[in-house]
Amino acid sequence: MGGHVAARAVRRSAAALFAAVLLTAGVTATAAPAAAATGDEPSRQSGATATLEGLKTYGQAVVHEDGEKLTTGAGLFEMAVDGGGRLQTYGLDVDNPTQQHARYGETDWGRTSLYDNPRAGKILWILRHSYPQVDDLRALAKSSRAGKLSPQTAAAGTQVAIWRFTDGRAEGPGEGGGVSIDAVDPAAEKLADHLERSARRMAEPKPSLTLGPGTLSRRSGSRLGPFTVRTGAPDAAVSQTPGSAVPGARIVGRDGKPVTSVRDGAQLYLDVPEERRSGEGSMTVQAATKVPVGRAFTGVGGHAASQAQILAGSSRSMVSASAAVKWSKSGAIPAVKAEESCAREGVTFTVANAGDRPFRFRLAGLEHAVGEASSRTFTVPVGEDQAYRIPLAGRHGAARSFTGVLDCATKSSVPVTATGTNADAEGAPQLRTATVGGGSGSGKSDGGDLAETGTNSTELIAGTAVGLVALGAMAVLAVRRKNPDDGGVHQA
Repeated sequence: MGGHVAARAVRRSAAALFAAVLLTAGVTATAAPAAAATGDEPSRQSGATATLEGLKTYGQAVVHEDGEKLTTGAGLFEMAVDGGGRLQTYGLDVDNPTQQHARYGETDWGRTSLYDNPRAGKILWILRHSYPQVDDLRALAKSSRAGKLSPQTAAAGTQVAIWRFTDGRAEGPGEGGGVSIDAVDPAAEKLADHLERSARRMAEPKPSLTLGPGTLSRRSGSRLGPFTVRTGAPDAAVSQTPGSAVPGARIVGRDGKPVTSVRDGAQLYLDVPEERRSGEGSMTVQAATKVPVGRAFTGVGGHAASQAQILAGSSRSMVSASAAVKWSKSGAIPAVKAEESCAREGVTFTVANAGDRPFRFRLAGLEHAVGEASSRTFTVPVGEDQAYRIPLAGRHGAARSFTGVLDCATKSSVPVTATGTNADAEGAPQLRTATVGGGSGSGKSDGGDLAETGTNSTELIAGTAVGLVALGAMAVLAVRRKNPDDGGVHQA
């Protein structure tokens, strides 16, 4: 599903590869520091994390695009949730493949291709009024006049209707794209038509669990916070994050009393002994709940380019969220929050400084400063489908590198496999990561390391000639690996 092979798609992939070659070749080789900082993924809204198990209940769909007719699997994926639980999802991008056993995390619509889609709320209506939320297939067939529906045809019809609101045609003039998508089975096609006609806009569902703000900086005091819990679960367990516990510290509520279980809206503080004049700590909340239908899921880590998903059903599943705090008596006390922003076409960095001296740092090769007791937001532009590595460094070279792939469009520019099935990280050509901003940025600072200090950042060593030859060859192979059989069925 969502990875059909077309000559147009392959040509676009080759062009993207060549663009990546040029971008990577422009990175200046630098001497590597003695140790390298581990890359951090930009923060997400927390919630459920899960592993994709594949397309489980599906039929077939035909995609008409640029004069070509291609067949692909269409239906429900299943995921296994970390800590227990299962999810069922539909794809959001017919042109983009999934990666085998990809890791996914719950996120907001604004961090997916739905961010500027005025019809996103209609997709939620479809999810709530079709399979598997409506498991009475006789009733569903009757209301849609589809005749007889099986789980496979119901899933296929539902997926096709969703794709029409993400990738394809719309029901009104001036509302759609150039892709036309139809279900192969007549009953599934009637269901898709019915859902498309009937859909109404609905508001985006709330996250299953958040703990905010995700990062916080404070002057030393007995209580550091507040952090606010938001969840649809009846209660959530709270504790110091394993591996980052502060000796003698306690997690307390607004009344100063220790807490181990909280409800929606609770405010939490880290109560630190007075003798600990500076340091860092973290707390985690966990709950077992059903993730709201309509929540988006995107690939994390090395699977960031895997096709975005939208939740169709959830068992009782484990969800979690964490937040970190840094404190000190004096000097700069910075906290950094990085978020991918489709609206701003890049990664936004919110840098807060709770200290009494300015925090000076280098972000993506540029020098910045945040004054005492203030906060500023910076945006680093990133290209669509571009793997990025953005260094941020404070004093003495203490640094963090933020890595990921910006995926905000339904048209993928990432190379696909010859069959259009799940793109394996080892089997498919990959875009080279571009370091945004050049040098590692060991810029001088007048005070304070970063909230989560790592060792010195290692820049990418880009051998221009080698990179051009290797990736140029990959681009040629991508063009040659076009599937000659337009009638094949492709699951992704």
